[in-house]
Amino acid sequence: MTPPRRMPFALVISALAVVVTAVCLLGIGVRSTYGGRAAVDEPEYLLTALSLAEDGDLDISDELAAERWRDFHDAALPVQTAALPGNRRISPHDPLLPVLLAVPMGLGGFVAAKATLAVLSGVLAALTCWVAVRRLGVAVPVAAAVVGLASVSPPLGVYATQVYPEVPAALAAMAGLAAVTGSLTRRGLVAVGVAVTALPWLSVKYSPVAAALAAVALVRLVRRADRARAWALTGGLALMGIAFAVAHRGIYGGWTAYATGDHFENSGELAVVGTGVDLPGRSLRLVGLLADRGFGIAAWQPMWLLLPLVVAALVRRRPPLWAAVAAPLAAGWLTATYVALTAHGYWWPGRQVVVVLPLGVLALCWWVGAARLRVTAACALGVVGVATFGWLLADGFAERITWVSGFETTRAPAYRTLRPLLPDYRDPGAATSAAHLLWCAALVALLVIGWRSVVPAADRSTSPADQPQLDPVP
Repeated sequence: MTPPRRMPFALVISALAVVVTAVCLLGIGVRSTYGGRAAVDEPEYLLTALSLAEDGDLDISDELAAERWRDFHDAALPVQTAALPGNRRISPHDPLLPVLLAVPMGLGGFVAAKATLAVLSGVLAALTCWVAVRRLGVAVPVAAAVVGLASVSPPLGVYATQVYPEVPAALAAMAGLAAVTGSLTRRGLVAVGVAVTALPWLSVKYSPVAAALAAVALVRLVRRADRARAWALTGGLALMGIAFAVAHRGIYGGWTAYATGDHFENSGELAVVGTGVDLPGRSLRLVGLLADRGFGIAAWQPMWLLLPLVVAALVRRRPPLWAAVAAPLAAGWLTATYVALTAHGYWWPGRQVVVVLPLGVLALCWWVGAARLRVTAACALGVVGVATFGWLLADGFAERITWVSGFETTRAPAYRTLRPLLPDYRDPGAATSAAHLLWCAALVALLVIGWRSVVPAADRSTSPADQPQLDPVP
């Protein structure tokens, strides 16, 4: 009997991209706030994209004067820009996202801009699946299932139509990972350079992730004694860094785009990370980014609870190319923990870690792919998160919630069940609460379980799944 033919991998990832894009497009129908279809920082990005499309510059003074934001924002638009010489107004946000959205914004307005981000989310899902299969040796059905569930649930599914640089940055990070773990030929080095350069131009807060990817590439080149390419990559990235600094001094008058923000006229652009930084206090986010009652990602997609477990397993097992996943993932999480001004803000939960969550999905694919029971458990948790996303969409369509406000009042059963069990880190006494201590213990237990779920690196027997897959960069 002839065995059934498997679906070609290219068709699988294409179908995954289409499905993820189609589901994420539904998010356009949910208001950002009750005051607008796009709100908070979104209007600034959209107006800058419109200015690039129509005027070819970053100055949004004429768009503000003409109230062009009325197409997507009903209430009065909050002031974000400082007055510059010549009555210019430049949004205090890095320009690469508006550059990406300029053509769709010019042709189809804010709906086309948001749809473009949904398409990029589909591309991100396809690329994540490709990396899981080709680089980490994960079975195609496992990779497609885990990546698909993560992509159409919070927070990735929400930011698929929010006009923020999170999804493009996650795509750049994943493209950089695909290049870093490839054969690092000339084309691979160019791909690494483009990805690492793009991240800070999307937002300077992604610089640590970019640096981690560059470091992994350089270590790989040095280990194989390819000094010429190592120096070429170092020199190229140094030039890109100089260009970034010079351009920002010329355009924004500071080292970052925050220099043109009205919030920082008196305190200075570095105040974006806070003026009295309490590092021990911010350490609570190591738990809170995952388990906070409202702004933790596990409350909305329980599959994220497996992240500590799979990271511990990855560190102990250390399969080839493991550092390429672990280093930028750690850089992104630590930036969200210690550098970001706050973990609670006028945005959907998880914003600060979206850039590296797909890297966590890769680790999850690698871990669950080793046992059928793990796949079943991960997918069961993932389905719960997808169902929660469905409830959120329904509540959003009925205008019971928005993506920025009221989302904690959703009727989603899983969230309503989990919510009372989670600590609230907006409470000043959260650090000493029983809920915090219990979740600290729970996360330690997950780390131990993950550590013990795999054979140590020194004792492992070589298997095909442990071998690096050096396919060319797509």
